[in-house]
Amino acid sequence: MPLFYQQDINQDTRLAVWEICEAESFFLEKVSLKKEITHPQKRLQHLAGRYLLGYLFPDFPAELIEIADTRKPFLPDEQYHFSISHCGNFAAAIVSRSERVGIDVELLTPRVEKIKHKFLHPEELQMVDHTAIDRVQLLTLLWSAKEAMFKWWGNGDVDFSEVLRIYELPDKSEGTLKTSFVKKQNYPLILHYQLFSNLTLVWTKGNIEYEI
Repeated sequence: MPLFYQQDINQDTRLAVWEICEAESFFLEKVSLKKEITHPQKRLQHLAGRYLLGYLFPDFPAELIEIADTRKPFLPDEQYHFSISHCGNFAAAIVSRSERVGIDVELLTPRVEKIKHKFLHPEELQMVDHTAIDRVQLLTLLWSAKEAMFKWWGNGDVDFSEVLRIYELPDKSEGTLKTSFVKKQNYPLILHYQLFSNLTLVWTKGNIEYEI
């Protein structure tokens, strides 16, 4: 079984990363393909992500998933909050009975250097330029962190560099990052990260206690 990583965060919240080695038929035994996806790899990623939802919580009603105007998948009755991410041959999902969640996985790529100014605030760029941490790994992690925050928010209309703010850089292979979601008010948000040899994983959870 190609379960790459799993964590039961608490009694209500679980996450997992799956390394996709199976044919489509493996996933189609558990989940259905409700939309046409012509690209074979994207179709596999989609199926693996949906499969993980039921893997984490066997009673997850994947057949009831709807897609919001912002392209965020959701359950109408919010029986579960969930977030899915995929890249290459990996799919990740986080599911919670009680809190908003966001997750992102990214393969390390030097291309992130070319887009850093699009998603990092000038203060964040200054931090990056004054660290000895491997730049590709660091920039990929920061991109992954902001993707996880964006998925947690789920309502679109976000400037990654201005609204999604990171105030510290990682200093080990796993841990937390102090961040905030800045839109009308400043909402503190803790990100949890894990660095693997060629992959970054970031997730967050928490409910908004006031209107942003």
